Amino acid sequence: MLSPFNDEYFMKQAFQEALKAFESDEVPVGAVIVCKNQVIARGHNLTEQLTDVTAHAEIQAITAAAQYLGAKYLKECTLYVTLEPCCMCAGALYWSQIDRVVFAARDAKRGASATGTSLYHPATIVENGIMEAEASQLLKDFFARKR
Repeated sequence: MLSPFNDEYFMKQAFQEALKAFESDEVPVGAVIVCKNQVIARGHNLTEQLTDVTAHAEIQAITAAAQYLGAKYLKECTLYVTLEPCCMCAGALYWSQIDRVVFAARDAKRGASATGTSLYHPATIVENGIMEAEASQLLKDFFARKR
């Protein structure tokens, strides 16, 4: 029997966080951090609510995961996030030494890959594309509502 705990399952959890951000009029990005098939941290953008430009979904999740684990390094953990991390978040992920990053939609303008260099820790595996269409559509809907 296949385990229900796979990349799509956890990306759906991150997408639920993105919906929370959308409903709160925040840029709809959501994240979860998973350790040993268990969600240990959740986050979504809170930049407007906290009036803090660093309150990205990834940063919220990294902080919560570190508190949960009682450690600054996120070994044996995977971040699932609905949008490619920006340079700031990729830098934080570098310092966390997270094992794996899985993102849904690429961010051609502000994503870490737009720099043309890897900002992640050399041991971190980075993958993308799971639920890309859904995450992209949610972002398009959000910004269309703003115009």
